[in-house]
Parts: sequence; C-alpha cells; structure tokens
Amino acid sequence: MTQLPQSRMRLADLPTNRPSQFTLAPNAAARKAIAQHLAIVGIKKLTFQGSLAPLGKSDWALSAKLGATVVQDCVVTLAPVTTRIDEPIIRTYMAEIPEIDAAEVEMALDEAIDPLPDSLDVALVMIEALSLALPPYPRAEDAALGSAAFSAPGVAPMTDDDAKPFAGLGSLRESLEKKDE
Repeated sequence: MTQLPQSRMRLADLPTNRPSQFTLAPNAAARKAIAQHLAIVGIKKLTFQGSLAPLGKSDWALSAKLGATVVQDCVVTLAPVTTRIDEPIIRTYMAEIPEIDAAEVEMALDEAIDPLPDSLDVALVMIEALSLALPPYPRAEDAALGSAAFSAPGVAPMTDDDAKPFAGLGSLRESLEKKDE
C-alpha cells in the first residue's frame, strides 16, 4: 500500500506539553489503493483529522474524526451502494499494558488501548478505522431478496416450512382439540 505523505509520527519527536495536530486527506490514487486494499468499489472522499496528545509521562491518546464516502457492492443485487461515514476515533497507546496470566480471561471493555509504538502511522489507524466502520452488508434501497428452490429432477424442493421441525404441531394440536369436542 502506498504510504500517505506525513502520516508517520515518531512519538519521541513530538512535544510533550501540547497535542500534535494532524490532517490526512488522501488523493484519488491513494483512495483507489485503499479501496482495493479493503476490497470495496471505491472511496469518493476520505479525511482523517485529529490530534495525538501526551497522556501522563509515557502514554499517548489519539483523538480524531474519520469522514468518508464509500461505494460498496449491494449484497443482493451487486449494484453500487454509496454510504457516508462520520466516526469519532479514540485510541490510547500505553507503554505498560498489564499482562494477564490465566487460562481463560474476560476481555476488558476498552478495546481502544494499544501498546505504545516508537512511531505511529496515522494512515494505518485511518484505514483500520474505516474498515471497522464499513457497513458489513450494504444493501440498495430497492433490493429485495426473493426466494429460490433447487432440487434434483423429479424431487419436490424443500421449503422453509419443511425445514421447521415443529411447524406441523400447531395443526396437529388443532385437529386433536376438534376431535375432543
């Protein structure tokens, strides 16, 4: 993947008394490469703007806003579906993350904590955030999922009702109630 200009920030070189601002607005070629990497049709607009601020003596906090207009294939018709994404992005980079030594542990609720790197490529953070924000099943407004039944020649196709093992019990109960009356 093409590296975006000015996207790598070496944390040791950043001021520790104030946040360092960044803005990424990839050009058309970079957006095309990112779209190919994410296996989507295209990215019309993409911006990632925020700051990287010191947090205590050795930790850092990234706070940003991701804005994108993406085009994906509809899961039903394969027609292009355009989606607008506006997401706040929060990441915390910690020098010391406590290790848990247990066979089975419950995961912490804060999945935005990462180990502290020597340098941070905010373009990679942008791409990761975009991939997580993409709709998993984009669907065109007029897309309708019809039904299809397939079977071997001479065999009746199985229906949804046939797949429900207790579907016939309701009618059996009704017939038994009528019989008792």
